[in-house]
Amino acid sequence: MLDRKPLQSPGRARRLAKISFLIFLLSPFFLVHGQEWKKELEKITAEAKKEGQLVIYGGSDYDTLFAEFQKKYPEIKVVSVIATGREVAQRMMAERRAGKYLADLYLDGASTAYSVLYKGRVIEPLKPLLILPEVLDPSAWWMRGKYSYSDDEGQFIFSYNAELQSYFAYNTELVNARDLKSYWDLLDPKWKGKMVVLDPTIGGPVATPLRFIYHHPALGAKFLRRLLGEMDLTPSRDVRQIADWLAVGKFAISVFTTYSRTGFDIAKKQGLPVDWFGAKAFKEGISLSNANGNVAIIDRAPHPNAARLAVNWLLSREGQIAYQRISNPGISNSLRIDIPKDHILPEYRRVEGGNYVVTERPEWMDVTPILKIVEEVWKKEK
Repeated sequence: MLDRKPLQSPGRARRLAKISFLIFLLSPFFLVHGQEWKKELEKITAEAKKEGQLVIYGGSDYDTLFAEFQKKYPEIKVVSVIATGREVAQRMMAERRAGKYLADLYLDGASTAYSVLYKGRVIEPLKPLLILPEVLDPSAWWMRGKYSYSDDEGQFIFSYNAELQSYFAYNTELVNARDLKSYWDLLDPKWKGKMVVLDPTIGGPVATPLRFIYHHPALGAKFLRRLLGEMDLTPSRDVRQIADWLAVGKFAISVFTTYSRTGFDIAKKQGLPVDWFGAKAFKEGISLSNANGNVAIIDRAPHPNAARLAVNWLLSREGQIAYQRISNPGISNSLRIDIPKDHILPEYRRVEGGNYVVTERPEWMDVTPILKIVEEVWKKEK
């Protein structure tokens, strides 16, 4: 279950990527079709400029990221609807029920993309729409030299990020982090009633930590049942409230909460007594999540050529360098291995022999068996 893929040094990885790309350029396929992509790109670019607009429905920072796209293509105005992934997906579905087809791209979490958009059959295959050779070259991507998709068919939800995600934080005045060496230590009776949890019934943002626990061979359903059923967790659906409660010491530990979405990173910089259990805190390792790094093309998109152009730009070296720089800087880590990684904080770099659980695997996206446990244990307790 655990993904312990050996990693090369950044310099060696870039050299290997360049060599692989040269081999790709010399392949029979590319020699025959090598100029066709340029003609296709020119055609799509011209049509996208005629459309004159791109509408993105996405999470935090995507408006800033796609301002870079608009600088490159000033003839294409980018219109952004920015909220949480679940909020923009629900808005999109409501609009479609009303006969309004306004969105071109969805950009945010894979859980929502899978459960709402993919299952709702409102996204189209993205894989056939890729054009750029640097995007089509699988050796440029980390996941064993192949693309990472978070859907059953491997062509609808493209995942381009793989960052280390901690889902447990703590008040530094109430918890000595060195005393906790395993996730199982969170079940110590002394923490009973002293933990706040992001409501496990809301889906979306809690789906990834639930997957991490349920599918981890050292945790699994037994740990999840005990955590939800024995520890007298206090639920909240307001991540800012959770951050405030932890900072003032109302609770000692928070559960299913990422540092960036909950604001722990900002609170820590402000000197508040909050921190989170990092990559090396627990012996069972940590989640390797695509977080907000996913893109899907909406069917019946009003600007299909602009959407296709935007996806190819996003997945290019230029687009992924911009993504790493703008979205959750220092933490987001593109799956492209042929771009610089120097600015990523050392504690959030993927390292050789890392003890990671890749959480958004296609075979894990269906959370039905996990939700059954939530239904049986959590709702019964509450």
